[in-house]
Amino acid sequence: MSRQNSKKTKKKGDIILTLALIVAVAVFCFAAYNLFHIYTEYKKGTDEYNHIEQMAVTERDPESTEEASDTEQGLQPPFDVDFAALQGVNPDVVGWIYIEALEGISYPVVQGEDNEEYLHTTYENNYNFAGTIFIDYENSRDFSDCNTLVYGHNMKNGSMFGQLKKFSEDQTTYEKSKYFWIFTPEKDYRYEIISAYTTGVNSDTYTLFKGPGDEFQEYLDTIKGYSEIETDDTELTIKDRIVTLSTCTGNDATRYVVQGRLADSVDVS
Repeated sequence: MSRQNSKKTKKKGDIILTLALIVAVAVFCFAAYNLFHIYTEYKKGTDEYNHIEQMAVTERDPESTEEASDTEQGLQPPFDVDFAALQGVNPDVVGWIYIEALEGISYPVVQGEDNEEYLHTTYENNYNFAGTIFIDYENSRDFSDCNTLVYGHNMKNGSMFGQLKKFSEDQTTYEKSKYFWIFTPEKDYRYEIISAYTTGVNSDTYTLFKGPGDEFQEYLDTIKGYSEIETDDTELTIKDRIVTLSTCTGNDATRYVVQGRLADSVDVS
């Protein structure tokens, strides 16, 4: 091979390497931008909900709450929620959810005109993938239905309902506490977890009932059998009221749910 051909080959190889390097740098920059954008979105959502919690939630002394629950005062909620302040920000608020066993799941709950409105809209009406925890638009606002559906995103940073799957991943999560709370302007409701499992996106789990009856009793018997975790052998009847917490799994065909029965309620003074 002549020296001239050798130089041409080397020059061609250098060009290919340079182009490959440019492409690699471009891909890296694009990936870094996407990661930064995702991080920024997560932080914006987290900061907003932390601000809302600081504004609306007043925690009670754990020791005094525990002592009060064993006295004539009866069950005491873990904190108070200022719904007047919450309504001043967003009149669609219907409650506040708090899950005892999962650190960080403490959020306002809204109801939109449909189930799309709050998918990627935060409580303060900002666009963010985290959206807002919301109940099904066909449910009653006061959680009085046989089955109230509550939706939240499975965020990778653990916010919203991102930690919900821990109930199935580790039995000790349920053993830590089998209760979650939903606070409303009129009453504070405590729910006992009866089932946790992965289900199809169109499964009977998402059934809404016009009222209690045989169909609802069959539903109660079925969902308890779906559970992937061991729960207390609580008898369920048509007098029970169920809340279904639902989040995505990363598979468009399935959802992960935690279901609880209304165990106690406390009037808001």
